[in-house]
Parts: sequence; C-alpha cells; structure tokens
Amino acid sequence: MKFSSQEQLPIIGWREWLSLPDIGITQVKAKIDTGARSSTLHAFDVETFQQNGKMMVRFKVHPYQRDTHRTVFAEAELLDKREVRSSIGHTQLRPVIQTTVDLAGRLWPIELTLTNRDVMGFRMLLGRQAVRRRFLVDAAGSFLQSSTRSSKRQQDKEQQL
Repeated sequence: MKFSSQEQLPIIGWREWLSLPDIGITQVKAKIDTGARSSTLHAFDVETFQQNGKMMVRFKVHPYQRDTHRTVFAEAELLDKREVRSSIGHTQLRPVIQTTVDLAGRLWPIELTLTNRDVMGFRMLLGRQAVRRRFLVDAAGSFLQSSTRSSKRQQDKEQQL
C-alpha cells in the first residue's frame, strides 16, 4: 500500500472562519468548495481604476451574512478579469485579485475573484486551488481549524443536534 505525504496535512471542515489581512477582512465564514476551481469573495460597488500605472480595483465587502452594517472598504491590484462559470452554469466576467489568506495560523497567497454573493449562503468560497497540498477536507466537519468563540459555539450547537 502506498502512502502519500498528504496524510501529514491538517484537516479542515467544509466550512471555516478565515481572514484576508491584506484587504482588511479580519473574519469571514468561508465554504471550502473542492468542486470550485477558484476562490470567490462577496464584493459590491466594484470599480476599476488606474494608480501609478497599475490597474487597481476598489470594492466593498459585507463580511458577515445578513449584516449590511459592517462594511469593509478595500483596494487591490487587478490581476486579471476572467470568465467564471457559476454552479448554475452562468458565465460572468469577474475581476481577479491576489491576496493573503489566513486559516488556522497558516498564511499563503491566493487568487480571488470578486462577485456579488448577497443571495448565497456564504460570503466566500475557498476553492480547490487554494487548499491543494495544504489541507485535507473533512466533508462532515465544520470549523475544525477555526479559533473563534462564535464558531466554537456553532460547532457545539451542531453536535447537540
């Protein structure tokens, strides 16, 4: 039997709390979506502009679902614009940025597409490119690497059900 080095990787649940420190998001609940190639963040009022010869993107984020009072204003260098196919088959041209993600104290750069996810259950999807060779995903687990009290309370509540 052949064993891979992946057995040493930490295990994350299908949803985790993480942060995006480069763009000022201290906490966002993300769905770990191995079916999605790329990662996506809920963003609105997205506009591109030029600054010092670089294309930039300015946007707003409501990092918590069902909370429109807390708003993060962010700017990042525009990496690209890509056509992304949604889970229901619609294609959309989305801005792409590169930013740092912090999950379980591990920091690494990811590419992130920006789109309005108001009607979706999660403000962020962390796709398979972002977790590949870094984590194993337990599809039955939730908040396995999250260290916030709110996620711990939610996990305890789910275990009681």
